[in-house]
Amino acid sequence: MSNAIERKQTAASGETLVDVQDLKKYYGGNGFFAPPPVKAVDTVNFEIKRGETFGLVGESGSGKSTLGRTLVRLEQATDGSVSFDGTDITELSGSELKKWRSNAQMVFQDPESSLNDRMTVGEIIREPLDAHGWKTKSERRERVTELLSEVGLREEHYFRYPHQFSGGQRQRIGIARALALEPEFIVLDEPVSALDVSVQAKIITLLEDLQEEFDLTYLFIAHDLSVVRHICDRVAVMYLGKIMEIGDTEELYEDPQNPYTQALLSAIPRPDPTVTIDRITLPGTPPSPRDPPQGCQFSTRCPAKIRPEAYADVPDETWDAVEQLREVIRERSRMSLSATDQMRKRLGRFSRFDDIDETVEDLFEELSVPQAVQDHVQHAVELVKDGEPEEARTYLRDEFGGVCDTTRPDHHQVSASGRESYCHRHDAEYDDVTAVLSKYSDGA
Repeated sequence: MSNAIERKQTAASGETLVDVQDLKKYYGGNGFFAPPPVKAVDTVNFEIKRGETFGLVGESGSGKSTLGRTLVRLEQATDGSVSFDGTDITELSGSELKKWRSNAQMVFQDPESSLNDRMTVGEIIREPLDAHGWKTKSERRERVTELLSEVGLREEHYFRYPHQFSGGQRQRIGIARALALEPEFIVLDEPVSALDVSVQAKIITLLEDLQEEFDLTYLFIAHDLSVVRHICDRVAVMYLGKIMEIGDTEELYEDPQNPYTQALLSAIPRPDPTVTIDRITLPGTPPSPRDPPQGCQFSTRCPAKIRPEAYADVPDETWDAVEQLREVIRERSRMSLSATDQMRKRLGRFSRFDDIDETVEDLFEELSVPQAVQDHVQHAVELVKDGEPEEARTYLRDEFGGVCDTTRPDHHQVSASGRESYCHRHDAEYDDVTAVLSKYSDGA
């Protein structure tokens, strides 16, 4: 039996090392006149078993790195708890926090910018030992020499500077620095994304060997889904500050249950060009974390979004156009009016958003649009032209919004192993996610 399989079995039956409960990390929003806060991490729950590699994936801006930094107290949590081996580290301060930090370290994405070019490699790796007053100076030097050997570097590299090394070697230096204080838990923030493919493989192998040797627990943050599948025991899929699906890696990859997970996995390139890929293309871009949707975070882009019953018979193309118009108006509602626009609005001469007519024409020109839909769209257009895009946004949500727009879903258990998915479609009253998404795949 391979070491990787043994480690997976140990992690599956092992104790919890990191327990995250209702964790939030918001930026800004303080003060009466301040804009709404940026909700980088919004009520996240999961646990990491001792000795496992827990993966965290998602698009850029989903909150992955912020979550990782919050777990090692490089960011202070806004709310919730992070229990490390039974201790809530969000409550630690002073000497207690400093002592705990020797148990949790981080390896950063960019091996160039994360290293100080004015320090030698030896000084960089020795820095955490100096900060914590670890043993004597000679013992620290010996420890650094051992670490250089552990990560595949040589003793003579001690007095060289980071710019004298390749990207892969610089990442090895970062890993050695993270290992200096013999931590139990390491957050790996996209540790191979800036490296060539051949170098990536070497770093991944190094991380696996070090985990086996030092009994490490990893949080592995990445956007490369193939790498995550190779190295991680369990994986969480994150979108706009929320975990959309979480469970055993192989099970999740073979049978994704959340529409966002299905869309992500459909984009993985296949090495065999003859294999047909049912690719799901998502419209638009993620909303601002300062202004997330009221209901499900994924509702503005989800191809499996639940329609209200009153519009169940509207043609799919027409309904997609309505959703695109809602997103256009949503973005316009976030734009601030200048003093001149405010005055024109009061005088009834507001014209800043008059091009909304052109948008509507582009979206609906060649479609069959029921009269009821036309009437509601036109009313929203008039509100926009009057300088009231926020009212138009609310009006369209009240009229065309379903449960996905108005209500946050629960995390549903979707397998016997305990895998969970965050989606209303797991409620018995709605159609299955896979059945709905099948018509959106392009078979590329």
